[in-house]
Amino acid sequence: MAHDHDHDHDHEHDHRHRGTHTHTHAHAHTDIDWAEMAEHLESQAELFAPLYDDVLSWLGKEVTEPGLIVDAGSGPGVVSCLFAEAFPGARVLAVDGSAPLLDRARARAERLGVADRFDVLAGELPRVLDQLEYPADLLWAGHSLHHLGDQRAALTAFAERLAPGGTLAILEGGLPSRFLPRDIGIGRPGLQARLDAVQEEWFEQMRTELPGAVAEAEDWPTLLNSAGLKHTRTRSFLIDLPAPASDRARAYATEILSRFRDTVGDGLDADDRATLDRLLDPADPASVHRRSDVFVLGARTVHTAVRPR
Repeated sequence: MAHDHDHDHDHEHDHRHRGTHTHTHAHAHTDIDWAEMAEHLESQAELFAPLYDDVLSWLGKEVTEPGLIVDAGSGPGVVSCLFAEAFPGARVLAVDGSAPLLDRARARAERLGVADRFDVLAGELPRVLDQLEYPADLLWAGHSLHHLGDQRAALTAFAERLAPGGTLAILEGGLPSRFLPRDIGIGRPGLQARLDAVQEEWFEQMRTELPGAVAEAEDWPTLLNSAGLKHTRTRSFLIDLPAPASDRARAYATEILSRFRDTVGDGLDADDRATLDRLLDPADPASVHRRSDVFVLGARTVHTAVRPR
């Protein structure tokens, strides 16, 4: 399983679509109100906008002139609005479990001048999609599927909401983001690789604790086929923001490492915890706040399939 764990990075905080749900994990009790994290979620999605632009350009080659685009698990609507801008003839529906985040999505659409083609729908996936008035020409699920206990059933529900010839696109998997070189001059080299390993355990526990959780091999093309869809495609997209990091990229790296410390810090040995503490101490010259070698590099993978006509 390759998760951006920073995939709970993006999960991270693409926990966005979970509304105010809470999870208890092996190494932490994380009671997070995602609405309170709205500004962080928006800043993160804006940082990744070049990657999403590449994704939408790729999707646009397959999905021509969609009438309705549904963003299932939209959070505060940054990506939803990118869809509205990339497909000027489409109506966009942002769907999320958090009404406060959807309020921000609607306000963003108004600021960007796309509100006349933009609407929101609050409720839990996938049941809330029963309220769609029309089938979707494109249904996008960006890091929302892995928060649903029965992913196979959810994909089937998503597929049933597509118009004939409509496309389902899911953002799942990729590679964990990197922010620092292997050897950062403090602590034992390879800290981020060890963080990845502990995050994998965290993610697996999160999955097993979801309501109706079903273990499923993450063979997304096969699962899309099993939902009755055809013509699967997969492509990965790079986010590459080299050092020296911008303020926004530096803030992103800091937020993810802080989240790691809060959620999985107990799973690290004392030396790695001490290194992480130094990286997060603004007064330390070796911190991510001050060092010159901070960057953001990662990959996100998109899988698509089409409902037969």
